[in-house]
Amino acid sequence: MNLMEIVRKMNVPVEFFYKTIIDSVLSDIHSQTGKKVSEKQLTGFEYVKTFSKNSKATVRIEEVTKNNSYQYRTTSNKNDFIVAYKIRPLTEESCQLHYTEKMESFGYLQKLNDAFIGIVWSPLKKRRFKEMLKQIEASYLNGAKKSG
Repeated sequence: MNLMEIVRKMNVPVEFFYKTIIDSVLSDIHSQTGKKVSEKQLTGFEYVKTFSKNSKATVRIEEVTKNNSYQYRTTSNKNDFIVAYKIRPLTEESCQLHYTEKMESFGYLQKLNDAFIGIVWSPLKKRRFKEMLKQIEASYLNGAKKSG
C-alpha cells in the first residue's frame, strides 16, 4: 500500500478551507454527471469519473463533516485510492490540514508498477499539492480580506 501524508498549517480560516474543498467537489460532480448536488447529499454519493478515453473510475464520497473532514474513495479495475482531508482550527485565521492518500493496488504486476510510479511521481505530486494549498491561501488573502 502506498501512502502519502502531508500535515500543514494553513493561513486561512477552517471554514474557508472546507468550503473551498466542497465547492471543488460539487463542481467536479456537476461536470462529470450534469447533476447539481448539495453538500448535505454528498455523504455516500457515488459517480463515475472519466480521466481519459481509456480511464474511468467510481468515486464514492465516504465522509463529509462540516469544517472538519472530507474523505472519498476512487475505485478502478487497477486500484483503490482513498483520500482524506482532516482539518482543525488553530485560530480564527488559520487551521491545520492533515491530508492522506492511500492506494491499494490489485494484482502483483499492478502493485509493482504502482510502487515504481509512486517513487517517481510522489515528490512531484507532493510539490503540486503544496502549490495548490498556497493558491488556496492566496485566494483567501486576495478575496476574503477585500470583501471582509
